Amino acid sequence: MKLGKIFVAALLSLTLLTGTSFAAPAWKLPAHGKIFASDDAKQAYVADKMTKIFRGEIKYNFAVPDKWTYEKFSVNGFKVERLANPKQKKSSRVVLQLHGGGYIGGLSDWYRDLAVKQAVLCDAHEVYMLDYRLAPENVYPAALDDAAQFYAELLNRGVDPKNLIVFGDSAGGNLALELSIRLRDENLPQPATLILLSPWTTLDTNFPSRIENADRDLILGKINPEMNSGVANPVYGGQIPLNDPRLSPIYADLKNLPPMLIQIGGHELFVDEGIELLKKATVDGLNVTLTVYAGMSHDFALLLPELDDSIKSFAEIKNFVNLHTAK
Repeated sequence: MKLGKIFVAALLSLTLLTGTSFAAPAWKLPAHGKIFASDDAKQAYVADKMTKIFRGEIKYNFAVPDKWTYEKFSVNGFKVERLANPKQKKSSRVVLQLHGGGYIGGLSDWYRDLAVKQAVLCDAHEVYMLDYRLAPENVYPAALDDAAQFYAELLNRGVDPKNLIVFGDSAGGNLALELSIRLRDENLPQPATLILLSPWTTLDTNFPSRIENADRDLILGKINPEMNSGVANPVYGGQIPLNDPRLSPIYADLKNLPPMLIQIGGHELFVDEGIELLKKATVDGLNVTLTVYAGMSHDFALLLPELDDSIKSFAEIKNFVNLHTAK
């Protein structure tokens, strides 16, 4: 049995698009990010930025990196987007991104930007973003069916699972775990690694951090009433009990899943269940690493990539992927 580790951060039909007219240079991993004199100053910065985002005062307009390829296409009725990095043509690594949003929010420019970062961190030639069907119109197992069908499509396209990195944040982390469980149960090959960012590992609300961090989580807590309500009253499960392992993989058998990296913020609603996921995965014999970034809110690297905490999380992802994924 491989032991899990908690690393507490020192700070706790096909359409080809040409992109925008202001194609930007591809992102590079900085050595450092924005650092604050105190935690109070950092929290004030996060609160101010997130309030502006929620009010629509800050919007992200995605620009396709210079010379990258950006495509949109459909597979069996659901939508997929693909980015390809010309500088990594010799790399066999492929990223599959399963976005968050409580199973009710779709793919956005924030996620397209994150996909570029994920491709760069993984030295991947391609990254695929699955725009799976959403609740409440499409309840379980719609998103899982879409993910499983597209995973099979990647294999049909010749992607070697030993080169495949699956990213899932928030609800996408839930989906990534459920996808891996289905692959195991159907005797299909696993991806090389799972990268789980603030994963929503249970749709029930029994863990103390759901209450204790309601004010401290400046991304998913009370500051964000719409998504906070979506977490408290999830609709994706339909009539299935919220603690059913099909919806809440923290209660599932996790044996024989691939190595996984879990990153969570110390202030987020899901911190307790992230720690429980570590414990469960360890008991089930997985190679699992959990890092808690102290003072950070839910999915911080997605919406606050300029912070030093986010840069540290990106560097950790790069190192983990290089350790566990063929090239």
